[in-house]
Amino acid sequence: MISTEIRRAAVLGCGLIGASVALALRRTGVHVTLSDRDPYAVRKAERMGAGTASARGDRPADVVVIATPPSTVPGVLREAQARGLGRVYTDVASTKAGILAEAEAAGCDVSVYVPGHPMAGGESSGPGAARADLFAGRRWALCPHPATRPDAVRLVTELVALCGAEHRLVCPDAHDRVTAAVSHVPHLVAAALAARFAGADETTLALAGQGLRDVTRIAGGSPDLWCDILRQNAGPIAEVLDAVVRDLTEVASALRGAEPGASGTSGVPGMAGAAGTPGALAGLLVRGNHGRALLAGARPAGVAGGRSAAPKAAA
Repeated sequence: MISTEIRRAAVLGCGLIGASVALALRRTGVHVTLSDRDPYAVRKAERMGAGTASARGDRPADVVVIATPPSTVPGVLREAQARGLGRVYTDVASTKAGILAEAEAAGCDVSVYVPGHPMAGGESSGPGAARADLFAGRRWALCPHPATRPDAVRLVTELVALCGAEHRLVCPDAHDRVTAAVSHVPHLVAAALAARFAGADETTLALAGQGLRDVTRIAGGSPDLWCDILRQNAGPIAEVLDAVVRDLTEVASALRGAEPGASGTSGVPGMAGAAGTPGALAGLLVRGNHGRALLAGARPAGVAGGRSAAPKAAA
C-alpha cells in the first residue's frame, strides 16, 4: 500500500480507463464504488472485481475519478460536487484546457479538482478491455488550476502512484498542444490510412503485412468517443494536421514530377535539391528516421537511463 490517505474512491464511468483505474485501486486495497449511465457496464466491472455499484448512503470518497467523455466532464464534476461525493476530484480525459475553463465557468470548486490524463489506453473500449496493470510504468499528466489546493494535488498524485503510473505536472495549454501531436493526430493519421482499405478486396487484404497492421492499430477506437475528444482539442490538432498535410503534399508533388524509369535518386525530383540538399521526399524520410530514433530512445516511465521526450513539468 502506497497511500495512507486514499481508502475510498468513487469511479464515475466504467469504460476502459475508468474500470482499469478501479481495478488498479482495488488491487491495493482501496474500497471502490462504481457508477455509469449504462447498468451493464457497472455489472461487468463488478464481475471483474473492480468494485461495487454505488448506492444512496455511500460515504464520501477520498477521491472521485470522473471517467466520462471529455465534453461531459464539467457537468459531471458540478453534479458530483453538488452531491458531495468526495473531498477531491479528478478526471482522465485526454483534453484539459477547455474542460478546466468550462468547469470554472460552471461554478465548480477548482480548489479540490485536479484535471488528469493517464497516457495509456487501447483500441478496444468498454470494461471488458480493462486491466489492473494498464497504467504500470506509464506517465500520467496532472494539470491543476492555480487555485487548486496542494493537498488535493498530493492526494491525486497518490492515486496515480497506486495505479502504478508516474505523474507529471503540466499546464493545461501545454498538455493539449503536446497531446495533439503525440496522441490525437496519430489517431487521425491511422484512421485516414486504414480508411483506404475499408473496401479492400481479398487479394489486397491477403498481402497486407504486419507493418500496416501496426500503424493502423489505433484506428480501431470508438468513433463516437474520438469525435468528442478531437472536437475538444480542435485548434491544436488542426495546427499539427496542417503541418503533416504540408509534408505529404510536398512529397506527392515530388512523386508526380518523378521521371518514369529513373534509377536510384538521380534525376528524381524531390530526392535531391540544390547542392545535394535533400528534396521533399528524402527530407521527409530523413526527418522520419531522426524522429523515430528519438521516440525509440525516450525513457519509458519507471525505467532508468535513456532520454526523456516528455514535456517539461509546469505547475
